[in-house]
Amino acid sequence: MTAAVRVPLTLGRGIATFSVFVVGYITANLIPLMIIAMVDDLGVTQTVAGAVLTGSLLATALVCLATTRWAAGRSRHLLGRVSLVVMAAGFGVAALIHSAPIACAAIIVGGIGAGGAVAVGGAALAALNNPNRVSGINGLVNRTAVTGVLALIPILGLHMTNAFGIVAVLALATVFTITWLPSAPDAVNEDDDEPSAAHTRTPLPEGVTEKKLAVAGFSLLVLFAIWAIGEDSLWAVSGIMGAEHAALTEQQMGLALSLSTAGGIGAALVLTALGSRLGRTVPTAVLLGLGAALKLGSCLATDSTTYLVLIIAWNTVYAAAFIYVVAIAAALDPSGRWSAPLLGTYLVGSAFAPLFGTLVTGAVGYVAFGFVLAGISLVLLVPIVWIARLSTRTEQASALPGQDHTDRYTTSVVV
Repeated sequence: MTAAVRVPLTLGRGIATFSVFVVGYITANLIPLMIIAMVDDLGVTQTVAGAVLTGSLLATALVCLATTRWAAGRSRHLLGRVSLVVMAAGFGVAALIHSAPIACAAIIVGGIGAGGAVAVGGAALAALNNPNRVSGINGLVNRTAVTGVLALIPILGLHMTNAFGIVAVLALATVFTITWLPSAPDAVNEDDDEPSAAHTRTPLPEGVTEKKLAVAGFSLLVLFAIWAIGEDSLWAVSGIMGAEHAALTEQQMGLALSLSTAGGIGAALVLTALGSRLGRTVPTAVLLGLGAALKLGSCLATDSTTYLVLIIAWNTVYAAAFIYVVAIAAALDPSGRWSAPLLGTYLVGSAFAPLFGTLVTGAVGYVAFGFVLAGISLVLLVPIVWIARLSTRTEQASALPGQDHTDRYTTSVVV
């Protein structure tokens, strides 16, 4: 049995990989602003706007899952270019043509393009050395870019032209970086006499088989979808729970949102600096356990200040745990077989999170809801930690011959 090797992170590879991933996923972060723009400019109701954007996100998730094979193989660059062009075209039409039927259909098309982009970005992450650091940098770039765009759109004016036009421009600009994407490890140029170092094959770790890796990969996808339901269901009801259960004001909730974003950026910075120094197994176990405690604490809190602190802390831990799970998926297979569909499965789980959160809190109350969420995290902890251990062994086997898999990235541009 063999495993493909990874390549160093260079400036060019980093620009392409992080850009396509961030652009593909950015719509999910802009939904609150997009809903306002659709209601004001298209004259649709909030329910219709929400339904259209939910459909767009589900399209992103399903296309991400459906295109995994191409993203992890020889068609990675072509899929990236086509997906970004489709995404730019869809959101561009929505930005320019303010007819409700046309704009709504175009938004769904944009979501389809975003799905392919997310798959390509996720797969490309796996081709790079040191998945911990690469995933941390990716999280940092994502949080920073989203924060910037969220601040820019209201300044320019909360309209369709800006809310969707900026995304279209970013997608189109990212097309020109695709040439720098790292190729899939088995995508050897047929004109080459010999495979390059990036395509050399090395033995899998002792006791690890392709079947075992496949079970671990499929399990991680399912577990991540379940985890998404638990995490995002708390976020979905955090506003109303804070107001009803902890006397949280609107101003305090706005503070929680902004500081949560800052906490995510801080977590990404720390994990980027740490790289593989702490491994993945222990940090993942600690973060999932701590996340369970913070979610339970948030649901138990009846004081606004305590609730505010716990929600911000939970969001920071959530961001760090998310980064580690992406790193685990990337480390399992350098081709991106598991990191490519990972975000798609997360979006599927996330789509059901608001329904889950409202149903459970309505049926059993906020305190019991906290115990349910904590229980989900603790149940998921054991299998995810096992997969994390396996990913570390696989990563060590897929470093370039003679190269430490924890090497820092270089700064040369590869084209």
